[in-house]
Amino acid sequence: MALGLWIAAGSRQEPLELGGVSHFIEHLIFKGSDRFSAWDIARIFDDMGGEPNASTSKEHTLVNARFLDADLDTAFEVMAEMLVRPSFADLDQEREVVLEEVAMYEDSPPELIHDDLCEAVFGEHPLGRSIIGHSETLARLDLETVRAYHDAHYVNPGIVVSASGHVDHDRLCELTRAHFRPEPGAVVRQPELSAPGFRHVAQFVRKDTEQYHVCLGGPGPRRADADRYAVFVVDTILGGSWSSMLFQEVREKRGLAYSVYSYSSLYADAGLTAIYVGSREEAVEEAMTVILDVLDRLPDDISGEAIKRARNHLKGQLVLSMESPGSRMQSLGRAVLMEQPVLSVDEVLERIDAVTRDDVVAAVRRHYDPKTWSTVCIGPRPEPFRAVTDGFAWEER
Repeated sequence: MALGLWIAAGSRQEPLELGGVSHFIEHLIFKGSDRFSAWDIARIFDDMGGEPNASTSKEHTLVNARFLDADLDTAFEVMAEMLVRPSFADLDQEREVVLEEVAMYEDSPPELIHDDLCEAVFGEHPLGRSIIGHSETLARLDLETVRAYHDAHYVNPGIVVSASGHVDHDRLCELTRAHFRPEPGAVVRQPELSAPGFRHVAQFVRKDTEQYHVCLGGPGPRRADADRYAVFVVDTILGGSWSSMLFQEVREKRGLAYSVYSYSSLYADAGLTAIYVGSREEAVEEAMTVILDVLDRLPDDISGEAIKRARNHLKGQLVLSMESPGSRMQSLGRAVLMEQPVLSVDEVLERIDAVTRDDVVAAVRRHYDPKTWSTVCIGPRPEPFRAVTDGFAWEER
């Protein structure tokens, strides 16, 4: 069985001075609660062969676990206590752990570059903020501040419970009522939604690396936009599979990169469509030139056959993912938390099948125009990157 406890608390809800507090709390809940110490939590899940975990995004925090059906009562009790009644023990010690994670993250350009892109695309909008936080803000988070933020966001009725596997729904509801007691007067904090003012900048970060790490991206669909399924098809054709245009043109035909792919991120009030490539200094200029050329030709080069293959790929990936209880739990919980329709697999397959070539071309023209995108690069010298960023506003740091 897979169980998830969801809270609408992520980096976009954080004030600037508290950057990273949601991710910090994600760490701290494993340090124990009023009833269970950190050792108790580790021992209980180890004893039942369970796999507890947690994650933080821009819009939510998730505490989840996999375990045997017979252990539902115990797992639910421990996870609920961790989530809503943490003791925040060893706060200063865990802060050092998170600071080490930040340092490790900053030493990993293939991961860091995506945060840099969000900052470049979204600017000062809350969606441009880092999930993991920064050393300066994390150093200022004391017990009183962390507890106040937790008390404001991790409250009933702002918690969603989702489960998948051999689930006894009535028993799950009983456990929810027992462990998430009503909190009279509790206010569920909602993020302030606003459309970002997208930019067209080229941002270079100087770092002594073997590869140049480059991301390009711009405005994508919102989570509820009707053309999101067309974007999923475009993303698959562009850089989401081995037969995709970018994989074939950049890697297979020219050998300019080992890793090149596209992706999309959908939020309540905006979205992001993006491309990543990692390439050596002597190849990065040509790699970016090829990518920009693929984007320019994209509306004309997408064939009906490519759309058919992309739809089949998406449907296969969806059906295969639904064999995992964890994936089903995540799909259910995310939809409820984000106030989206809970669709069956068949309903999603129908929406994918309904995407036409006209839908795809319209999505490309709306969301994949390089003239509306920004680009960021991490590397040792700006010259190779700057050579292919004419027309972008230049920023270097």
